[in-house]
Amino acid sequence: MAFNFGGASGSASLTGTGFGAPTTTSASTGFGFGTGGTAGAFGGFGSTTTSAGTGSSFSFSTPANTGSSLFNTQSKGFGFSSAPAPASGFTGALGGGALGFGGFGALQNTQQGGVFGQQAPPPCSQLFNTASALSAPAVLSDERDSILARWNQLQAFWGIGRGYYCSTTPPVEFSQENPFCRFKAVGYSCVPDVRDEDGLLALALGKREADVRLQQQQLVESLHKLLGGAHTLSVNVEGVRALPDDQTEVIIYVVERSPNGSSKRVPASTLYNFLEQVNIKTQLQQLSVIMTVSRTALSPAQLKQLLQNPPAGVDPIIWEQAKVDNPDPEKLIPVPMVGFRELLRRLKIQEQMTKQHQTRVDIISTDISELQRNQATTAAKITQYKRKLMDLSHRVLQVLIRQEVQRKSGYAVQLDEEHLRVQLETIQSELNAPTQFKGRLNELMSQIRMQNHFGAVRAEERYRVDADLLREIRQHLKHQQEGLSHLISVIKDDLDDIKTIEDGLHDSVHTRSSKLS
Repeated sequence: MAFNFGGASGSASLTGTGFGAPTTTSASTGFGFGTGGTAGAFGGFGSTTTSAGTGSSFSFSTPANTGSSLFNTQSKGFGFSSAPAPASGFTGALGGGALGFGGFGALQNTQQGGVFGQQAPPPCSQLFNTASALSAPAVLSDERDSILARWNQLQAFWGIGRGYYCSTTPPVEFSQENPFCRFKAVGYSCVPDVRDEDGLLALALGKREADVRLQQQQLVESLHKLLGGAHTLSVNVEGVRALPDDQTEVIIYVVERSPNGSSKRVPASTLYNFLEQVNIKTQLQQLSVIMTVSRTALSPAQLKQLLQNPPAGVDPIIWEQAKVDNPDPEKLIPVPMVGFRELLRRLKIQEQMTKQHQTRVDIISTDISELQRNQATTAAKITQYKRKLMDLSHRVLQVLIRQEVQRKSGYAVQLDEEHLRVQLETIQSELNAPTQFKGRLNELMSQIRMQNHFGAVRAEERYRVDADLLREIRQHLKHQQEGLSHLISVIKDDLDDIKTIEDGLHDSVHTRSSKLS
């Protein structure tokens, strides 16, 4: 799953935003290609501000210690520099450390200088002190130093704690950025493709999406007042979407209209620098705005410089392998993940995106069902209109025939009409011939009527009788016919005998009566 990038500012709670790094009140490990301040930027290519009103939220400076968390005792952005560097802007136009879509922090390059012409700090003894604390601490000068070394190794692997290596020097602070921390992985996030001229700026609000949508007009009016309330400026909302932990992302842009009627969008860098001013940020916090991120894509040179330098504490071999395994180098960029908190943040973002995708799929499914119903209704209407058109065509033809008859009444038959009459009579005679089309049509009509009649009485089923079985049936019927014929002849003979008996009885009765008389 791909995520957008950016830096975090402020100290209010924001965990797992879709466009930048979360900020927490407690110290946490930052996750961005930049350095952090009071609240760690974890998940974006950017840095966090050290405190409200102390410079830009996307600077190249190193973080300051602010407390302890689950994995470290410092709140650092996952930057590319482990030594202090002067805070500077990306370019003069961006200013204030606002880098593209949230800012890329300084890269670690001790031999060739920092990012884009920025000089890297001189090498320090931090790595040497860490190695001394892990391998050969000299605090007690006895066998307990070996136990202390193992304890320091455990703290370094965990990414939190202090490593004592000498009784006269301060201990080494172990953070999750140290090279020995084991809770590290590399994921991939989406590279924005929005230009600075598009003027898109993302605001993270600590409110639910439903509440933000209800108060969207009030938010636009408040932002317009913050921009000076000029009639030539108008604040527009590009989109609103929910974020984990009951937070909402609002993407805005500002349109400036000139007196001649033309209009253009205010660049995202200019708008971001204005909103990052101390007095403006205070007013934004009153509007529940947790952080602002400029949605700006990086140039190919910046991406190349970014990929060439692995983040602090990440093994270069793992970083190179992550670049090789990138499923889509044109759209995705490797992002280091340090600690379980970052894993939980990305899991929340993934669940949130899954819900949004499912909601969108449900909407699309509903739209498809509605379109299918509309299509069926439209097809029925088209059929109805075709039938109506045919009826109207016949009616129009009848009207034209009557009109033509009335127009030609009283005129003699013309030559072309005579030829047409002859042709029609010829066709009529051919149709009326018994052996021609009329007879065939009558025969076909009779067959169609019979088929319709039989089809209505019984289903059209065809049977096929075997030849041997048919022969047996014929033989059986023949025997039955012969039996019936014999029975009929017997009955006839019996009837003849009965008639002879009746005649004899009649003659005998007649003879007796004559004798008696």
